[in-house]
Amino acid sequence: MINRKSMWRMLLLVLLVLGANFGALYAYNSDADETVEHIKIGGLFDGDTDDAMLAFQYAVEAVNNEKLAYSNYRLEAHPMTVKYGDQFDVSKKLCRLLKSGVAAIFGPNSPKSAVHVNSICDVKEMPHIETRWDAHTRLPTINIHPHPTILGRVFLDLVVAFEWKDFTIIYESGPWLPGLAELLKMYDPKGYTVTVRQLDLKLNGNFRPVLRRVKMSDDKHIILACSIESMPEVLKQAQQVGLMTDHHQIIITSLDLHTIELEPYQYSGTNITGIRMVDPEEEKIHQVTEFLNASQISKTLELKEGLNPATMRVETALMYDAVLVFAEALRHLIGIDPPHLLETMSLKCDDDDTWHSGLSIINYMKSSTIHGLTRGVRFDHEGHRSDFLLDIVELGPAGLEKVGVWNSTEGLNFTRKKEQTALAFDDGTLQNRTFIVLTAISPPYGMLKDSPTRLSGNDRFEGFGIDLIHELSLMLGFNYTFVLQEDGVYGSLNRETGKWNGMVQELLEWRADLAITDLTITSDRESAVDFTMPFMNLGISILYRKPTKEPPSLFSFMSPFSKQVWLYLGGAYMMVSMSLFILGRLSPKEWDNPYPCIEEPEELENQFSFSNSMWFTIGALLQQGSEIAPKASSTRAVASIWWFFTLIMVSSYTANLAAFLTVEQIHSPISNAEDLAAASGTIKYGAKRDGSTFSFFKDAEYKTYQKMYQYMTENPDLLTSSNPEGLNRVKTENYAFLMESTSIEYIIERECDVTQIGGLLDDKGYGIAMRKNSPYRSALSEAVLRLQEQGVLTSLKRKWWKEKRGGGACSQGSADDGAEELGMDNVGGVFFVLCVGCSVAVVIGCCDLLCEISKLARQHKVSFREELMTELRFVAKCSGNTKPVRHRKSSSGSRNSLESGLSEQQSADGSKMDLSGPVGVGGSGGAGAPQASGNGKSALNVQLKSNGRKMTMDD
Repeated sequence: MINRKSMWRMLLLVLLVLGANFGALYAYNSDADETVEHIKIGGLFDGDTDDAMLAFQYAVEAVNNEKLAYSNYRLEAHPMTVKYGDQFDVSKKLCRLLKSGVAAIFGPNSPKSAVHVNSICDVKEMPHIETRWDAHTRLPTINIHPHPTILGRVFLDLVVAFEWKDFTIIYESGPWLPGLAELLKMYDPKGYTVTVRQLDLKLNGNFRPVLRRVKMSDDKHIILACSIESMPEVLKQAQQVGLMTDHHQIIITSLDLHTIELEPYQYSGTNITGIRMVDPEEEKIHQVTEFLNASQISKTLELKEGLNPATMRVETALMYDAVLVFAEALRHLIGIDPPHLLETMSLKCDDDDTWHSGLSIINYMKSSTIHGLTRGVRFDHEGHRSDFLLDIVELGPAGLEKVGVWNSTEGLNFTRKKEQTALAFDDGTLQNRTFIVLTAISPPYGMLKDSPTRLSGNDRFEGFGIDLIHELSLMLGFNYTFVLQEDGVYGSLNRETGKWNGMVQELLEWRADLAITDLTITSDRESAVDFTMPFMNLGISILYRKPTKEPPSLFSFMSPFSKQVWLYLGGAYMMVSMSLFILGRLSPKEWDNPYPCIEEPEELENQFSFSNSMWFTIGALLQQGSEIAPKASSTRAVASIWWFFTLIMVSSYTANLAAFLTVEQIHSPISNAEDLAAASGTIKYGAKRDGSTFSFFKDAEYKTYQKMYQYMTENPDLLTSSNPEGLNRVKTENYAFLMESTSIEYIIERECDVTQIGGLLDDKGYGIAMRKNSPYRSALSEAVLRLQEQGVLTSLKRKWWKEKRGGGACSQGSADDGAEELGMDNVGGVFFVLCVGCSVAVVIGCCDLLCEISKLARQHKVSFREELMTELRFVAKCSGNTKPVRHRKSSSGSRNSLESGLSEQQSADGSKMDLSGPVGVGGSGGAGAPQASGNGKSALNVQLKSNGRKMTMDD
């Protein structure tokens, strides 16, 4: 058993051993601190590269804490700012760094300065690390930036993937051409067409002449190779000249595309494709930027804005990775067995001394592999970066979006199909978008608002088009800003140059998104821009002064009926008169005994002679009547239907005559386009210059319209620059103005001395114009259709045509509302009834005749045919108003007695007189002289008719 004294001895021994060990360890650490070697690295930074200098210093701090934490070496950053492109300043500061004993030189980015630094480092065998675009890098310089020839393969793969057969390369200067060498080799007259244009740097930043030539070439595929500093201005001017349209596709070669402001082009519809080395979503990027923004280094540099992962320049990330590559090479160099002691030395630029460890560091850098801010970093045997990864990005409504990747081993790999990319680029929604809407001063579609105060913005305008855009914005949720088309030209195509002017040109050159006014949808305009469905349908018509009042005609009483009706009325009169005459001769009831005193007359008399029939008909037509009255059913039927006919005709005539006598008729020298073309010598006419109306006559195939177009081209002074000018000429000259019917409707509601002549010469519509293949066309057309179905468009037209700005002033009656003559369409039914009635009367008359003939044939025992033929022969004579009585029953004695008593009586004209009845009733005997009456005097009054005269005979 161990006693207490032994335990204390053992404890004391342990403490002595531990104390000795701690002392040795402390002594070792103290010696280690004293033996740590600081390796200086120099950085040459251009005056505007604060971010790169910050990354350089932070990378040194990070390397000391990670890669060299357990070694006796520490990096020491010595950054220096140099004047950009000043070789003397760079040379002076480089020599200062070499004299201080640096182990490597980083930078600068100026091409001229970098070449000078490279040559000095080559002589001194000093490692030189670059981060710039350079196709001529050679050892001992290590360029961590991807070699331009390797990047050229990226653009070649993109061109092939996009299936471009022709494209234009726009480059800034010569150093950019090596990266485009692979694209230039694609040129083949039978295959690929490659056009190369250089930005003219001598014009002080004005790249528009070159960009405009690209626009005029109609090449829609563009590869843009320029510095990131020039990129914003180039893109801005490209948009100004019309290169940023839905039809254009642009590949940008800069790796810093994500660092500039692209919001102005996000909704342009242009497919802008770029590449990037820095993935802002990587966690390491965020860690580095957060530390840099909070570090004492950034405060020392007095940076106004911190680093942003989404906009980190490639130069900054490459500088950080360059320090990591150098530290990795240094770690391998000092970690070899046996350990290599790295001794730096002071070098002078004016002697032949070299640093013996420089080439070793360069060789280790070439074989090193790290994962930095630009992802995997490794080099080939020539010191060029290889096996790097790039993101393919495209600009969409949400900004730059990653659509694929590219690496030097596998090539291009799209993570999203081209169709999906195109759809994602613009989904066609109008929600929260802002459009520039072009309008013109054209009442009532666009007008300046009358206000005692100065107005600005959209408040300056009012009108039908302004209200329509407002209604569409409420329905679809977009914003808008109105811009006035100062010259008032809507847009016409110059077929010789192929150029547009006016509103259409503004849309094509991307200075406006929409255009609304009385802009007609034509085939030419439809080929250049897109239109919504028409919000208003119309046609071309003639604006002319109101016709003058016509003095009443001498025969104005005939105006109620047309000439055709008067002719038909005369024909009806003759037809009815002939019907009465014929039916009167056919109907037995119309043949009467002219002498009631004679029971057995020898002849019968008919009152419907030809003259009497004419008199009866005209009396009924003039509503005066006559002493003749029909007796037979057939003649009464004709008379009744004639009376009905005259009732309608006379009533119609009277009613229309009142209108013709009270309303003054008007006279116009023209009534349609044919009259206007024929009267071109006396009446001048024209249309708006460069308008759709003039284009209609230009393209017309109808001979009349071709004649009118020829007349207007031969008289260009008759064409006007605006509709108000045309209206003024109509009011002050003998001039007709051809314009849209809706505009004419607006004018004649306010100008009471002009009117519309004739109908519409064509059929067309107004629409809202936008760029070709616009994704908003369907949504806008659907909204216009909805407004039409809801009656909003009708309400807006009534508001601006008949209510606002003096509308309705000329709607109170019109001189054109005179009575129109009645035609056969108006009274044809009466003539039909008359014809039917007359036909029925003829049937009835024939039936009466046949019945009577049948009765007489049975009574007198003669054949029906003989009696019918005798009667028809008499009727066919159409002469004489008397008919002898056949088959008389009385004796011949009485007749002879009467004839002997009157044998000596003759008419004044010597005609023979006939007695048709018994004379006297005094005796019961036969044929004797008449007996005397009670006063002893025998008198016999006999009315005889011979040759139409009335006679009296006394015995």
